[in-house]
Amino acid sequence: MNQPSQIYVGIDVSGDFLDLAIHNSSDAWRVPNDAASIDQLVQQLAALSPTLIVMEATGKLELAVLKALCHARLPAVAVNPR
Repeated sequence: MNQPSQIYVGIDVSGDFLDLAIHNSSDAWRVPNDAASIDQLVQQLAALSPTLIVMEATGKLELAVLKALCHARLPAVAVNPR
């Protein structure tokens, strides 16, 4: 019986952009770090059913995307870069 593959997404957060990559894949893309783009991103990521979405805590720049992902009940965390 095949187990579904686990999908891990990393997000590099900056004031202007969100750079995303999927672990063990060549899939990577950039979106603006604004409300409209975050809404679209949440829909895209929800369709992937990721196991975990990880982003660096970047002095509050990550809060909008983290809040949107968690509101959509997606498994997202912000981690201390240290």
